[in-house]
Amino acid sequence: MMKFKRITTIVYDSFGIGQDETASKFNDIGANTYLHIKENSKNMNIPTLKKLGLDCLLEDSSDCIHTMNSYISKGHEKSNAKESMSGHWEMMGVVTDVPFPTFTETGFPKDLISELEKAWGKKIIGNKAASGTDIIAEFGMEELESKGEKVIVYTSNDPVLQICGNEDIIPLEELYSMSKKAREICDSRPEWKVGRIIARPYVGNSVETFKRTSNRHDYAVPPTGKTYLDELKNSGIKVQGVGKIGDLFSMVGINDNISTSSNMDGIKKTLELIKKPISEKEFIFVNLVEFDSSWGHRRDLKGYSNGLTEVDPYLNKILEASTEDDLIIVTADHGNDPSYRGTDHTRELVPILIYSKAFKSKGMIPDRTSFSDIGATIVDNFGVKTNIKGKSFLKELN
Repeated sequence: MMKFKRITTIVYDSFGIGQDETASKFNDIGANTYLHIKENSKNMNIPTLKKLGLDCLLEDSSDCIHTMNSYISKGHEKSNAKESMSGHWEMMGVVTDVPFPTFTETGFPKDLISELEKAWGKKIIGNKAASGTDIIAEFGMEELESKGEKVIVYTSNDPVLQICGNEDIIPLEELYSMSKKAREICDSRPEWKVGRIIARPYVGNSVETFKRTSNRHDYAVPPTGKTYLDELKNSGIKVQGVGKIGDLFSMVGINDNISTSSNMDGIKKTLELIKKPISEKEFIFVNLVEFDSSWGHRRDLKGYSNGLTEVDPYLNKILEASTEDDLIIVTADHGNDPSYRGTDHTRELVPILIYSKAFKSKGMIPDRTSFSDIGATIVDNFGVKTNIKGKSFLKELN
């Protein structure tokens, strides 16, 4: 059985490949993120993903050009949810049975708003579901003119409470402190316990100049059970996060996390990590968030297509820079079909593309009944014993 010194999992956030068997429960019949981008984007150019075998996973696999020595599969989600936290947690062995509350239709309840206002000493404006850029355009001037006495709070289709602060009137440390207090308040009652509190700073002095900064910070609920990350870290395997991984797991089970400002920043920083000689056993966990945040939720087919095209050559550079001691897994955490109705995530299967220069052959392995099989494979590779459920596919790679 092959063993690798370093494993890297790259999550294309929201890159689903078609409805799963539970799609009707989530009102997502017909969703297919990749297929619909492909059908509507003539200029998309993703030769690396195609050579890895991506098209062979579609129901109509007539465009299959699986030329790399790689293995491919489809992942089915077990969690009763379809968002980033539950998707990533499940990859690492924690299945979410009870989804976190969302406030998409109603905004946050009056008693929660009252508690936040009392704790912050500020009046809350906004309090509805909206895109981050739209909410700033609508309420940014009111917040700015209040000189910090008012603050924008909003949500989305996700179980999140987001706080917008103009850095000129609400310094970052104050915004982060407000977010931590909001985390405490939301945790005090189960009906308020959203998955993440997100500090969303921005700059500018007019609607035309308002711009969100890269100083975002998430305050997430810690995983509700032991994860494969815990098992790896406790066994002396270095766990390196890239992007919002550290936030999604509240740094539990993670040695270090590299912040990123965009997909390109994330993929380039991943490439730099792969270029480094392997000095210790290591798991690198990467999230490329813009596919979801910038294009999936905003139903931007062209943007999503361009994003895939932009990242693809750097994915190829990562494969080229890897050694026979590397195993690289490209996958997703849920779907977010930019051609679908609404702005919510879509319940979909996810691709699992597995590559190593050590492989002597290629092929398709059976569908995985849980995202947890990814984490199970990682701990199996490093010889870490665990009671977390998940089925390793390491023996199927050769």
